[in-house]
Amino acid sequence: MLVHGFTQTGASWRPVTAALRRALPGLELLTPDLPGHGASPPLPAEGGDALRDAAARLGEAGGTASYLGYSMGARVCLRLALDSPRLVERLVLVGATAGIADPDERRARREADEALAARLERLGLEAFLDEWLAGPLFSHLSRGQADRAARRANSVAGLAWALRHLGSGATEPMWDELPALAAPLLVLAGEGDERYAALAGELAAAAGPPAEVRLVPGAGHAAPFEQPDAFAGLLAGWWPAQRPESG
Repeated sequence: MLVHGFTQTGASWRPVTAALRRALPGLELLTPDLPGHGASPPLPAEGGDALRDAAARLGEAGGTASYLGYSMGARVCLRLALDSPRLVERLVLVGATAGIADPDERRARREADEALAARLERLGLEAFLDEWLAGPLFSHLSRGQADRAARRANSVAGLAWALRHLGSGATEPMWDELPALAAPLLVLAGEGDERYAALAGELAAAAGPPAEVRLVPGAGHAAPFEQPDAFAGLLAGWWPAQRPESG
């Protein structure tokens, strides 16, 4: 199960799935749309915990599988691994954080995401994507790496919902739960993505052995999409040694 980030869709994984099939032949690769993205509508608004609900929906779609999540998708996969460990055979987190631990920082991020959602609603999808892809994490991407075609399958309402309910300001941090992870864990980041490379080390340290960290050479935050072959090669080097107990 390959789980995309904010403003992407399952179709965003196409260049990565091609590289993974070369590096790890025989895998069945599924690329769902997160709630609020692509063909997947926002979750019901009444009460609940949107991150847990999104993780539960992902688990229902994928069943027992290996889960690889990027950015926002990584937090959904992590929540699933903590809530339903029997479903997650292997866990790969890319460009990930376990949330914002400091309550004041989390509140500030929630307010920033609310302002961003309101700006999205004012600007419309195309203008918002212009701004989003011009930001510091993505401005270096080529046209193909940015893959606006996949992002255009989103709606303003869906993305605004995701910012308000799945953003790291709106969700509880998971750092204290990481030692309970049962699945083999690989944390990946682009070597040029200093913030998330540091967070990768913090995630693996908090989870404890045998969690591993690997950095994708020549890549920033969007590492799988910038360097799909290098990304797939790193994954292939780790994968065979992390066989589920069921075989």
